[in-house]
Order: sequence, then structure tokens, then C-alpha cells
Amino acid sequence: MKLLMISGDKSLAEVKRGAFYNTLEEFHKYWDRIDIIIPKVSSPHLSANYFGNVFIHPSPWPKIWQPFWILKRGQEIYRDQKFDLMTVHEYPPFYNGIGARLLWQKIKVPYVLEIHHIPGYPKAADFKEKLYRWLTRLFIKYDSLKVKAVRVVNKKQVREFLLESGVSEGKIAYIPSFYIDLDTFKPLNLGKKYDLIFVGRLVKNKGLNLLIDSLKILNIKYNMRDTKLLIVGDGPEKKKLEVRSERLELKDNVMFYGWAKDPEEIAKLMNQSKILIVPSYNEGGPRTLLEAMACGIPVIATPVGIIPDIIEDKKSGRIINWDGNDIAEKAFELLNNLEDYKKYSVAGLEIVKNFEKKAAIKNYAEGLLSLIK
Repeated sequence: MKLLMISGDKSLAEVKRGAFYNTLEEFHKYWDRIDIIIPKVSSPHLSANYFGNVFIHPSPWPKIWQPFWILKRGQEIYRDQKFDLMTVHEYPPFYNGIGARLLWQKIKVPYVLEIHHIPGYPKAADFKEKLYRWLTRLFIKYDSLKVKAVRVVNKKQVREFLLESGVSEGKIAYIPSFYIDLDTFKPLNLGKKYDLIFVGRLVKNKGLNLLIDSLKILNIKYNMRDTKLLIVGDGPEKKKLEVRSERLELKDNVMFYGWAKDPEEIAKLMNQSKILIVPSYNEGGPRTLLEAMACGIPVIATPVGIIPDIIEDKKSGRIINWDGNDIAEKAFELLNNLEDYKKYSVAGLEIVKNFEKKAAIKNYAEGLLSLIK
């Protein structure tokens, strides 16, 4: 079987070995050939192919013309390879979905929309996310009319949004994709250097402004003036967050680490921390939830992405509101409750056994293959 993937992820063409690479490392074994159409890359790798059967096709045109690149290049690949299925990573402003629809009208190969999360849902970080949430609600029913399935990666959140937006229930397929490398992410015998840790891109929807505010509340209201927060990652909000930390007199409490060099380094930093905080406004995952649990680190998180599927409040972690006071309260309680801390740690280690890498990717591949008839 042959697969065409229409994606917005440009990391492979930029020769970056991130989450997409790690998935394809196992996923490619289930297909004779995989072709991946992506947007324009500033400095594409001229021989962008991987694992012997994965081929990357970056657009030479600006992103606004991406639907027409998908149509053009998709037809060329189909004439040469006769692929059996298309997967479409869909998100506003819907370049991929529009291009896939145009291509489907020409070749009639079944395709699957893959929706990892809805920007601005359940909560928007800014006006742009509110706009994208509104546009998705308006467009997604039309977008899904001709598809074989609409794949979601969490059980509740995206499914509920799609049903409310008019997508047929029979087309929604829950095929999870999140996995964890249990050989890398595991408990290590390391001392705790940090009370709280955040891992991810420093962008608005991650809610880091709330996290830094909660640290100030911990200092004043709960008299936890030595609380240490480690922020692992980088992004456009970094400077603003540094300024916010200095303004709140938290320079000695907040450490901006930058990107970790590899998963092993992330596992080490998590093991050196007491609690992972996920204050996001909206998410597809996050994968860091599973990574922390696999390290035996309890999680305090907002109800986004897969978190409502995994964290049962008071059983395997704590759900927080989008509020600095609530984050501070839950963090204070858990840092000072050894019984709950141990309970969450043990529960997390059991939960992540269901997300072993090879088994999860096999389930993903077989879920897609089952759609080909």
C-alpha cells in the first residue's frame, strides 16, 4: 500500500529529527511508499528522503498558493505511484484541506482529515485563536463532506467540537497517535533541583503568563519564596516572559533553559523536577504529559487535548483552571501532600504503559489501512 501525506510539518525538509521523524521511523514499515507534500521551506534539503521509502515534496511557491501545489504535485505523484490513501493534516486557514479536496476531485483517491486540535478551543489565548476557532466551526462541515474519515487523536474534546459544528458522527474516527519511548522516559535516581517544570514552545497558547503569575502567588500567599520553576523550550514569547519574571521579582525563581538537545536530556530534567505544569489554553496533546508520567512525575494541567482522557482528577493528577490562583493552590497542595504525590506518581507509571511507541504507531498505521477498501 502507498500513502500520500499532506502536512504542514516542514521539519523533515529542514533535516530536523523531531516528533514527525520519530513517528515515521516506525510508521514507514507499514507502507510500500510514503510521499509527503509540505509548504515552502527556506532552505530545503535537496535529497529529502528517509528510510528508503519516504519522500518529501516541499512547495516552491508561497504558502497562499499551497492548495494549487498540492493539486499539481499530487497529480504528478499519483500518475507515477498510484497511492491508495491520502492523509491531510488540517488546521486554519485550511490550505491543506482545500488542496486535498481539489486533488480528490481529479483522482478520487480516498482521504482522511487529521485534526490534532482546534485553535482557540476550549479557550483562546488571543484574538487570532478566537478567529480561527470561529472559522473552523464555519468551515469544517463542508471540509469533511467528501472525506473517508475525520481522524481525531483525543476521545472527547475535538470530537465534541466537530459534532457541534455539524460533522457527521459516522465519519469521526478516534485513532490516537501519541506514544512514549519507555526506554528513554523512565524514573531515574536523580535529586530534585526544581519544584515545577514546563516543557514546550514559548507561545501564547501555552499559558506561561499564568504559570509565572502563579509562582508569585506561591511566593506571597503561601510563603514559598524559594520555589524554583524550570522552563524548557524557546519561542517568540520568551522575551516577554523574561520581562514579566523580572517585573514580578522572580528572576531567582524562574530559569529559562532553552531547548533540550535530545529526549534523554528532557528525561533527565523531568526527573530532576517535582511536578510538570501544563497551563495551556488549547492543545493537541501534549506529549510532555506522557513523558512526565513515564518519569514518575505528577502532572497539574488544564483540561485540554488528551488531558481529560488521561487525568482523572484526584486519581492520576490534578486539573487546573486558567487562573494563576488555582495553579498556585493546586501546586502548593501537591508539593505538601506526600501521600497524593506518591499516588499520582504510581498511577502515571501505569497509565503510560498503554502508550508504548511501537504498539501506538502500529495502531495508527492499522487504523489508516483499515480505511482502504
